[in-house]
Amino acid sequence: MSKSYKQIMNDINTFVFDVDGVLTDSSVHITATGDMLRTMNIRDGFAMKAALESGYRVCIISGGNNEGVQIRLQNLGITDIYLASPDKVETFKEYAELYSIKSENVLYMGDDIPDYHVMQLVGLPTCPQDASPEIKAICQYISHKNGGQGAVRDVIEQVMKVQGKWHLYYNGKHD
Repeated sequence: MSKSYKQIMNDINTFVFDVDGVLTDSSVHITATGDMLRTMNIRDGFAMKAALESGYRVCIISGGNNEGVQIRLQNLGITDIYLASPDKVETFKEYAELYSIKSENVLYMGDDIPDYHVMQLVGLPTCPQDASPEIKAICQYISHKNGGQGAVRDVIEQVMKVQGKWHLYYNGKHD
């Protein structure tokens, strides 16, 4: 009998997220100078910071490369940021080896084909509600939120609640 996603959440100590379509709503606003602007959800940012402050690892792996995205993520305290990743599987393997992370302890949230193969390597593959059908087909949890609209907050909050850490965080009792 396989474990439910809630049971798997007990073992999660690392979150890995894609950017476009997960931390953003997949939209890109292009300025007259060619700059590409993205919108991120402030509650997703709060949850990532709460996870870091509660002892979880948070990693970003994206094929895209945007200085504004990097600055935003660094301002949240995220140090493991891999942008312009040509091969997410290799990037993930290097990251996991660097920190001796077991794949079964990783929750990965992706939304489209570039995430497909790396999502097959982790303990808990997840996606936003508006992910591609191919990604939804391999996910053990599909958020009720769309990308860029709280899907990241949803999975982090659920893991922290299952592990009894969310209430500690918002009551000011985190380490």
